[in-house]
Amino acid sequence: MMQDNIFLKIIERKIPAQIVYEDDRCLAFHDINPQAPVHVLIIPKKVIPTHADITEADKELLGHLHWVAAQLARQLGLEQGYRLVLNCRELAGQSVPHLHLHLLGGRRMHWPPG
Repeated sequence: MMQDNIFLKIIERKIPAQIVYEDDRCLAFHDINPQAPVHVLIIPKKVIPTHADITEADKELLGHLHWVAAQLARQLGLEQGYRLVLNCRELAGQSVPHLHLHLLGGRRMHWPPG
């Protein structure tokens, strides 16, 4: 069911992406439709369809994704500030059925986001 999402194709190198970070648990790459000057997606290599699907076994992995986001924010020059977004399901704006963090920065962010 979820084995054919676009993020898995990126992980498996079946389609190209501008990868900025990779380790044994996750991958980070520039969004193809950026909503800010810096817009990176951080995804687990393990398929977790939505935030609602995380289990107790995923706690360390989710912490790792946030740690990677902080490292990338420093590496990408976002010391002045950045936003992390995690959408859960289609109604909230999740368009790919694979949990992912958006790291956005490089401009002033406003609230509410829309």
